[in-house]
Amino acid sequence: MTTIAYVLLFLGAFAGGFVTGLAGFGTGLVALGIWLYALPPSIAVSLVIICSIVAQTSTLPSIWHAIDFKLVWPFLIGGLAGVPLGTMLIAHADPNVFKLSVGVLLLVFPTALYFNSTPIAWSFGGRLADAAIGFAGGILGGLAGLSGPIPTLWASVRGWGKDERRVVFQTFNWTVLTASLCVQAGTGFITREVVWFALLALPGTIFGAWLGARTYQVLSDHHFRDIVLGLLFLSGIGLVWSSLGH
Repeated sequence: MTTIAYVLLFLGAFAGGFVTGLAGFGTGLVALGIWLYALPPSIAVSLVIICSIVAQTSTLPSIWHAIDFKLVWPFLIGGLAGVPLGTMLIAHADPNVFKLSVGVLLLVFPTALYFNSTPIAWSFGGRLADAAIGFAGGILGGLAGLSGPIPTLWASVRGWGKDERRVVFQTFNWTVLTASLCVQAGTGFITREVVWFALLALPGTIFGAWLGARTYQVLSDHHFRDIVLGLLFLSGIGLVWSSLGH
């Protein structure tokens, strides 16, 4: 690797770690756009999973006090049930169709929520609906690595405060990504080269996550909501773009 490639590796790790520390998700959203200039996609995608897990693990202590397992467990059970199904669908479904569908969803709903002046606090479906959302996220995670957007969007319309929302989608993403990493490791995708790049990226990831977590502490509910909706919207643009073959 050239010096520029190492710099890009660090910058991607730092940016991804910062966003994850700030919002609880988004490593792939910002890191992939940088890493793909220096790394092949097969390595970059695995690196995103590893660095996401590390960033989220390093920031869990800062939100541990807010974790309510009564709130979280339906998402986790649904997500873990959905991952194997999504993995099996890889051979039978077109990931681009799912990317386009989820991408359009993430362009429409975050925009509507941003411009909506009336507070939303849906209680529809209770824990069963939460589990169904987790199941959908698990399927998309196993199929196309898209575990986060749907549960994150759902948490944004439940009327929860920033700590409750963050706890839900960070613990959900951490669980699903860890399951995905175990599947990848078991199928040989985590090569020695991936491990080496991960070791090089971890300092940037951890420092970025620490700085992002410090920034999170001073955010109001309103500003946190705007950041999450903005990241979801950017994710929607990326998904639509990639689904169209660009």
